Amino acid sequence: MSKAPTLFPDDENYFALLNGLKQRIRTAQVKAALAVNQELILLYWEIGREILKRQQVEGWGSKVIERLAKDLKREFPDMKGFSRTNLMYMRAFAEAYPDEQFVLQGVGQIPWGHNQTLLNKLDSPEQRLWYARKVVEFGWSRNILDLQIDTNLFARQGGAITNFKRTLPPEQSDLSRELLKDPYNFEFLALADDVQERDLERALVERIRDFLLELGVGFAFVGSQYRLEVDGDEYFIDLLFYHLKLHRYVVIDLKVTEFKPEYAGKMNFYISAVNHLLCDERDEATIGIILCKSKKRTTVEFALDTVQNPIGVATYKLREELPPALQGCLPTAEQLEMELDAAIREIGAEQDNSPL
Repeated sequence: MSKAPTLFPDDENYFALLNGLKQRIRTAQVKAALAVNQELILLYWEIGREILKRQQVEGWGSKVIERLAKDLKREFPDMKGFSRTNLMYMRAFAEAYPDEQFVLQGVGQIPWGHNQTLLNKLDSPEQRLWYARKVVEFGWSRNILDLQIDTNLFARQGGAITNFKRTLPPEQSDLSRELLKDPYNFEFLALADDVQERDLERALVERIRDFLLELGVGFAFVGSQYRLEVDGDEYFIDLLFYHLKLHRYVVIDLKVTEFKPEYAGKMNFYISAVNHLLCDERDEATIGIILCKSKKRTTVEFALDTVQNPIGVATYKLREELPPALQGCLPTAEQLEMELDAAIREIGAEQDNSPL
């Protein structure tokens, strides 16, 4: 006969849980010197699993978490992390990852704060694991992880249309394809949607730190309007980068229009020129990225079909402007300034007329 659920445990059951957790915490403290983060994450997972199990089997209510928080903080005053909120995170953590091996081999490799971000922002275990691996690979801070999730890097990375499978060796194709995103997020630029190419290029160079962050780890900026001379004629590459991990130049051509087939021919020429004029025996084949305002898949695929150099085509996204109808309803900067001046004058007049 099953035990009737209770909102709160009896003392014997509760102290059995509390004492068991105390022992596990002490054991984890000893091991922490050898593997601080993984042991801490595993400890949090075990605490969360115990809370979850007792609530499911015994029918304990949420009040037990508040009581546990007070008792654990009293027993371990030098350890942080036993607040009611954090215990709730531990419970959610154990519920999200019931498999201990998944924790050890995946999310257990990253700090607890990063795991909280994954729990808060993502529902898919696949995406959580993907971002966790990127944190380990690139050493992202929690703020960078926030940004990458908010801009949906999981869906954008590797999304550009390329001819890499045909133009690069198999071991390089997938790695190179993962360099590219679609769309690139340029919302850090305060530009109108009808921006000109030179203005877009200038703005990206001025915000090169943000641009490099969006490009991804490994890119080094070589120059803008990079000059090449071929048969006595000058040609200028919009943006030239070098990827330190893949040991190859990356040419970026900016277009503020929809993709046109002739863009592929121009990029093919730039790549060949860089390969012959800049590369040496240590460098891998140059890659080209054409960044357009928009593109049509079939047109891009046809344009790249016979091109021999590796090229990817992606779009970019600028900061969204207010709809025209809404813009007309809002005051202009001049109107706001006039109203502010009037308000200041009014306040000044009230102060002059106020009794001492």
